[in-house]
Amino acid sequence: MADFGAVDLEAFRKDVREQLKAMYPAELRSADAPTDPEAVWGGRAFAGSQDPQILWMNRMAAKGWTTPTWPKAYGGGGLTADEARILDKELAAGKYRPPVLAFGIWMLGPVLMEYATEAQKLVHLPRIIKGEVRWCQGYSEPGAGSDLAALATRCEDKGDHWLINGSKVWTSYADKADWCFCLVRTDATKKHEGISFVLIDMASPGVETRPIQLISGESPFCETFFTDVKIPKENLVGRVNGGWEIAKRLLQYERQNISAGFGEGGTAGGASGDLANLATSYGALPDADLRKRITLNKMDFQALRQTINRSAAESRAGNGPSAATSIIKYAAAEFAKERSELMVEALGHQGLGWDGEGYDPPEIGAVRGWLRTKANSIEGGTSEVNLNVIAKRVLGLPDMK
Repeated sequence: MADFGAVDLEAFRKDVREQLKAMYPAELRSADAPTDPEAVWGGRAFAGSQDPQILWMNRMAAKGWTTPTWPKAYGGGGLTADEARILDKELAAGKYRPPVLAFGIWMLGPVLMEYATEAQKLVHLPRIIKGEVRWCQGYSEPGAGSDLAALATRCEDKGDHWLINGSKVWTSYADKADWCFCLVRTDATKKHEGISFVLIDMASPGVETRPIQLISGESPFCETFFTDVKIPKENLVGRVNGGWEIAKRLLQYERQNISAGFGEGGTAGGASGDLANLATSYGALPDADLRKRITLNKMDFQALRQTINRSAAESRAGNGPSAATSIIKYAAAEFAKERSELMVEALGHQGLGWDGEGYDPPEIGAVRGWLRTKANSIEGGTSEVNLNVIAKRVLGLPDMK
């Protein structure tokens, strides 16, 4: 008996392959294509831009392929899980650039589909899909990091609007974002039950951002300040004081996304396969101990990838990500830190280059990358918090008396 489903998927694969070839701007086929590195994030800053990256994003968004499995009603692709996997594989096989990178796609969009009103979905989801709005995440505060429920940013009901005062910290790309999905305190008498989830236009009067320079020399994180910021009442997602449930759900999506780069088609662990070649070219491979650790790192990467792929399949078949994302996020952070250390070690003294003559870009990138990975065990929930989630939600261990 013929397998018509398989035949249909193969036809879909061929169609996708041809459409991707036709849509991809010729300028992007060059490794040194003249494109703004920020363009892949989209947003207001690129409205009407003719940057080839934006053209690629617009063409993919028009088909809903920036969010392949999201409902067509909001502009998504409406693809099945099997069709979406084919699209992902064709994008990887053709070495196409990502059409858009977006916190709105990875984190906010999925929770809006679960918790937002239909009116909110119709406003925000299409703009996320089209890359018209760049989002940032307002969670951590100077006094509320691992204990996020201790947050103090106030949100007061003023009748016809909400009034927000307070600050956030480690807000990734807040200085470049158009909107922020934010946790605020609407009841000071309760802890977890006094938190709400709101959406804030970063162009609102009273919003200020200040980039934080990291030890790697980069400034992707910011301090964010809210001083008498007014937002419409319809910018509350879910119920008043019901934000903690949404916050936890969003964190599951965030951890799933952080780990996704290690899964099938991902690139986060890509250079791990080249560590042996790198060590060889720099004369370090004869070191038996280094050779052993590179081999073990490669084995760990393959095990991590298979675990992520299995978890992703279970997520697609069930009700989205589970507490298992904390296991994967913790493991991915440890893998990334170890891999960066091995890379610096394989490069020898050339791996300590920071800037100037005498160092090639990959050598300079090694030590900067090593420093950057120190944040892997903090962002998306610290490793300590994730271990607590694993202990309680996955293993069912009791609290310490």
